[in-house]
Amino acid sequence: MTEPLPPPHERMVEAVRERAERRRKARSLPSFARSFGQIGVLGWQIVVPALVALAIGRWLDHRLASGIFWTAPLLILGVGLGCWSAWKWINRQ
Repeated sequence: MTEPLPPPHERMVEAVRERAERRRKARSLPSFARSFGQIGVLGWQIVVPALVALAIGRWLDHRLASGIFWTAPLLILGVGLGCWSAWKWINRQ
């Protein structure tokens, strides 16, 4: 035969407990969109300082007629600054 159903209040308590457990699990795992967004932020944090440094280096080289004397070191400095900024951002997350 079938087992008797539990009283209504016990079913309600169990349903609330299961819902709370599902919420805890959902909050602990980041969503795909959040992870994808973080990758985009990291990319921009590295690329923007590199492009700014590249532009400043090109401008200085054009003004001083120095070939790539300023462009190359400023590009490396920009990439380093961007990587450091991304590292700090990841550690805060």
